[in-house]
Amino acid sequence: MAHLTLFERRRQRVRTSLRKRGGQRPRLSVHRSGRHIYAQIIDDAAGRTLAAASTLEKDVRGSSGATVPSAEDVGRRVAERAKAAGVTQVIFDRGGFLFHGRVKALADAAREGGLEF
Repeated sequence: MAHLTLFERRRQRVRTSLRKRGGQRPRLSVHRSGRHIYAQIIDDAAGRTLAAASTLEKDVRGSSGATVPSAEDVGRRVAERAKAAGVTQVIFDRGGFLFHGRVKALADAAREGGLEF
């Protein structure tokens, strides 16, 4: 078996715990890179994405990047799109990322936008 990095092991651990306690709620998955942050709401039962937002979108591309304010903006936009799709309760999947900084800012903005988790 291949050796996994600490990040990959943490990602597997988080995903396994989400599957145990997630139930039928969609998953708010977050990915961040050095330049951008992405969020999507995934229905694992149907295997489809219900709503998504990122800093790569055309209307915010030039003015945003890997910052806390842009992560807050992505959180607000994904919450708004989720409510339009009829989703109010999700389970937060931080991936292998620590709940700190940009990831926490996105989660707090999504909560303010009306998502419950």
